[in-house]
This record gives sequence, structure tokens and C-alpha cells, in this order.
Amino acid sequence: MEITAHHGLFKDTQLHVDDTGGDGRPVVLIHGWPLSGESWSEQVPALTDAGYRVVTYDRRGFGRSDRPRTGYTYDTLADDLEAILTGLDLTDATLVGFSMGGGEVARYASRHGVERLRSVVLAAAVPPYMLQTGDNPEGPLTKGAAAEMEQDLRSDREAFFDQFTTDFFSVDGELKVTEQQRQDAIALCRQSDQRAALGCMEAFGTTDFRGDLESLIPVPTLVLHGDGDGTVPFEGSGRRTHAALPASRLHVIAGAPHGCNVSHAEEFNRVLLEFLGD
Repeated sequence: MEITAHHGLFKDTQLHVDDTGGDGRPVVLIHGWPLSGESWSEQVPALTDAGYRVVTYDRRGFGRSDRPRTGYTYDTLADDLEAILTGLDLTDATLVGFSMGGGEVARYASRHGVERLRSVVLAAAVPPYMLQTGDNPEGPLTKGAAAEMEQDLRSDREAFFDQFTTDFFSVDGELKVTEQQRQDAIALCRQSDQRAALGCMEAFGTTDFRGDLESLIPVPTLVLHGDGDGTVPFEGSGRRTHAALPASRLHVIAGAPHGCNVSHAEEFNRVLLEFLGD
């Protein structure tokens, strides 16, 4: 289905949504950059079989959603998420934000409140603040590395996506998925609009979520991360988020890369379902 986001400069942005339907409790899966809702293919069947209503969607500019010229900031992306939750009238929902999607969860909570939420999952997620700055020395992304990523994406998309997906699924140079799974991810990367990819790269790399996380304090939260994540390193992200949310539950997947929902799908799904069942 398509849901229209009635906000921002382009007020008729169509967001592609897949909804399994049914009477189960809703679980909304928010994908990472620069993929699409199809990147949750290892999770949707497991969640559906467990009786949950599973909703995935393609972020604006990615997958099958519209590609407006603007709107690639977390405020607008959180508003897109709100449009989906209200459009489907979802309550008692669990939001599962992977990588960049974890930022949407945090910004959604601070911008729209948590009344619709039962719980949240931050999986290999970018909060609290990726960019290394004077007041954020633990940020895992240096300004030099951010500039290099942007230049590489601008100069040769195909080469960038090839290397990015290799790093995404690797630990210490060893690929933790099949080559076909990596090629599937590259195919999703290719669907991204270049303007959207660049805008969202800047957003996830430079947005400070430290204040946003305070809105999640009363919400049951699972922090799920691979200890071999070289894209969003655990020490600079997941560990800090867990510390900022003292009541949160932490599960570290041993030997898992950034793309842990694919490489370690069985453990990822088991921990997720245990959390949902509590």
C-alpha cells in the first residue's frame, strides 16, 4: 500500500508500506541506509509466524517510495513515521530501528511522544551521536571519514556500494554472509536516489540524539548490537545508548558485523521475540 506524508515542502510524498495485517500486536521495522524495507526479509516471516502484525516501509528516497528533492532530515523522517503510525492507526506498537532507523525511533519519541508505543528496539543503531566533536569525543565517526564517505559516494556509486556492503557484513575482513546475500543488499542500495542517499548520509552522521534519548527513558527498550560492527561500532553507539537508558536491556551478538539481522538472523530473531514476549 501507499501512505501519503502530508508535511514538508513536498506534501504528497508517497511512502511504500508492506503490512501483513491481522489482529496481532504491531511491530514496525525501520530499515538501515541505503537499503529498503525488503532488507527485513529474515525477520518478517519469523515475526508473522509468532502472531505479530508486521509493518515495513521504504524511507522516502529509497526502495519503492517517492523521491522528493528535500526532506532528508530526521525531523521530516520522524514525521513520515508518524504518518504511517497514524495512517494505519497503530497503537501498542513496537518500533524496531536498525542503524539509521534507530535515529528515527529516537527522534519520533521526542517529536511525537510515546503514547502509541509499547516498546522499542535499537539494533546496530546510530544514536546517541555518530560524529566525533569537541563535546562528543566518543563519537565513532570522524569528520575526515564522513567527508571521505561522501566523496566516494559522489564519485562512483557502484564502487562505493560494493565496498560498503562488504564492510557492512564483515568482521576483521571476513564476510559473514553468503555472496548472494551481499549481492541482494547491493541491489537494494542501487534503488536509492542519489540525492536521498547523500542527504541521509549527512543526517545519520551528524545528528545529535542525546537529548532525544531522554524521551525513551520510560519506554521498554532493547539495545541489540554486534560486537564486530565496523560500520556503527558498538563502543561508540550501542554501549553509550544503553548507558543513557539505564533500564534498557542489552544484548551483544558475538562475532556479528553491522548487518547482524542477516548474518546472525537466528540469534537476532530469538532475542527480538523474547523481548516482544515480555
